[in-house]
Amino acid sequence: MLLQNIYRTCIFSLFFLSALFSQSKIDSANNAITQGRRTIITETVETVSGAVVGINVTAIQQYQDPFFQPFFNDPFFSNFFGNRTYSQKVKSLGSGFIISPDGYIVTNDHVAGNATEIVVTLTNGKHYNAKVIGSDPAGDICLLKIEGENFPYLKLGNSEDAMIGEWVIAFGNPFGLFEINNKPTVTVGVISAKGMNLNQVENRYYLNMIQTDASINGGNSGGPLVNSLGEVIGMNTIIFTARGSEGSIGLGFAIPINKVKKIVDELKNRGKINREFNIGLEVQNIDEGIAKYFKLASARGVIITRVLKGSSASKAGLKPGDIIEQIDEYRVDNEQSLLGVVQEYRAGQVMDITVLRENKEEKIQMKLEK
Repeated sequence: MLLQNIYRTCIFSLFFLSALFSQSKIDSANNAITQGRRTIITETVETVSGAVVGINVTAIQQYQDPFFQPFFNDPFFSNFFGNRTYSQKVKSLGSGFIISPDGYIVTNDHVAGNATEIVVTLTNGKHYNAKVIGSDPAGDICLLKIEGENFPYLKLGNSEDAMIGEWVIAFGNPFGLFEINNKPTVTVGVISAKGMNLNQVENRYYLNMIQTDASINGGNSGGPLVNSLGEVIGMNTIIFTARGSEGSIGLGFAIPINKVKKIVDELKNRGKINREFNIGLEVQNIDEGIAKYFKLASARGVIITRVLKGSSASKAGLKPGDIIEQIDEYRVDNEQSLLGVVQEYRAGQVMDITVLRENKEEKIQMKLEK
């Protein structure tokens, strides 16, 4: 009987040790799988998320009574009925990211530039009233400030080093989803292209944009586009959509962070961007007829039709008939792109202009003066 009990005890012990060993193997395997799931992307998301914010905005929008709109240009009607323009509070939302521990936040001008009230929500659920330090409508960049200290903030990278094909992560507040759990939404993709010059949108100019297929949707505007090292390389700003849709089709664009840094420094120091200069040019787009007449390879660029006396252009020696092809590193395709390029400069700076004059390329320097 004693031997039988010892035998049973040994068998039970073997089963118990075997079960422990098997469970240990399972736990070890699960840990290995869990560790294998952690990638540089997941670690970057964990590091960056705390400095991404949701932005709720109240703005005052002017609108006209649609019934009276056909008569607004009639002086008799205006004198008789008076002004039929009304003000209305409009609420909207967007994204932003903290760039310093003392609470400076970057977002788009079209998100918060005209706001009368701005509420910023952090990932810890706290709400802060923000004020606009300065905004640049032409560049679509806005600098906000919230009161406090020791805020989590993001490292701003170098957009010139961004590589086509590298992984990037877009953070933001699409469709107000940030409000559900105080966490930004994350989408992953690659840089599809760089140096993209887009069409003018409501007096905003988008040059040298970063294109990505990481999904950017309504409400993502102002959020950071981050590389796999957690460095901000761009600010999510604009998307191209299919007709009748508002969702992403893989064509999203971000303002390069190098441009954002430059604008932010100016807004911090001056509260505005100094574009108080007079170029003094009138130009016309190159069409097929002009291209054929001047024997140009393509209908690209603008031709000068008039130079104002005493202007920056006049002092530089630009002449009617000159065809502007490029300004510094910026290619000039048409009048719209020329206007966009001009926004990149400040009073007192010098432009290196490439012109075609009498079928010969010339370089002309123009200082931007009032």
